[in-house]
Amino acid sequence: MFRFCIIKLKNYIFPFIFLMFTVFLIFFSNSNISAAKTGLDLFANSVIPSLFPFFVATELLSHTNIINFLGSYLNRFMKPLFNIRGEGSFALIMGIISGYPVGAKIACNFRKNNVCSKEECERLLSFTNNSGPLFIVGTVGITMFKSSTIGILLLITHILAALTVGIIFRFWKCNFFNRKKLNRGFDNTSAYSSNPNVSLSNLGGILGESITNSISTLLTIGGFVVLFSVIISILQNSHFLNLFAFVFKAFNIPFDVGSSTLLGMIEITNGISSISAIALKKISINIIIIAFLLGFGGISVMLQVWSIVSKTDLSIKPYVLGKILHGLFAATYAFIFMHIFPFFYFDL
Repeated sequence: MFRFCIIKLKNYIFPFIFLMFTVFLIFFSNSNISAAKTGLDLFANSVIPSLFPFFVATELLSHTNIINFLGSYLNRFMKPLFNIRGEGSFALIMGIISGYPVGAKIACNFRKNNVCSKEECERLLSFTNNSGPLFIVGTVGITMFKSSTIGILLLITHILAALTVGIIFRFWKCNFFNRKKLNRGFDNTSAYSSNPNVSLSNLGGILGESITNSISTLLTIGGFVVLFSVIISILQNSHFLNLFAFVFKAFNIPFDVGSSTLLGMIEITNGISSISAIALKKISINIIIIAFLLGFGGISVMLQVWSIVSKTDLSIKPYVLGKILHGLFAATYAFIFMHIFPFFYFDL
């Protein structure tokens, strides 16, 4: 009987959530419209300028020999550390310098084009989709904290945590006794190597295709940005987070810190902005929480990645596990750095 009730609950949980979402859209229509406009403004003025050039660049680079070039020179590092062929270094490098969700998009493109095996692409998913240096140093460090040093600390710990996760996930689906079974159906010949390299004769077609693919991905991301701006507005106006007040009190966590952290776990930018504005006696607490959120990425980014991954046969599990570990390692490294290196000590 109990099992039957659980099954029935699973059948109705999503219809109930979507129904309540629709009701709240109507009930808080004024604030939701404002939030949607804010989301569109964020998408138009921040997301498109920062991501669109990188999306086009990665698409264009896929039609050159750069991936094979990196593969031949960096295989000696990628294979021992991450159990991934050298071509995977392209996803790692672009994921570090560009930001969410470029790393995941490249990993999925690798799978579609047979550059890496399924297991290797899932390992790439776990640690190559990261927050970009422009956001960490520029937006978080300089704009929010008014300190480039804090931004540098967060960037260093973010990258170190990502590499740590990659080393851990080198054992993901690693079968030392039956390698052929794991890589069944995988052709070692990269599909990129069989594509014609970009030249003057095909530049127009390749450029147009790259722009089209990039816009398609960006529109999906933009939809998530607007949607989660509205969801955050509903959570704030409905005082839903007040339900967690007793949990925060039980663990002696200030309500504004706990609620802002929850918001950050849903949507990273709003949460980090709220946490950076909280006046705590020790600013190191704010920094450690933000280090975790930067590594975790938020549910909004997670769903963006899921929408990209769903078009392949890759599993989303390594990404979810990797981001949880990324957040925990980043917070730990931030704590260690601030207590070992005087240069990164910010508590007065």
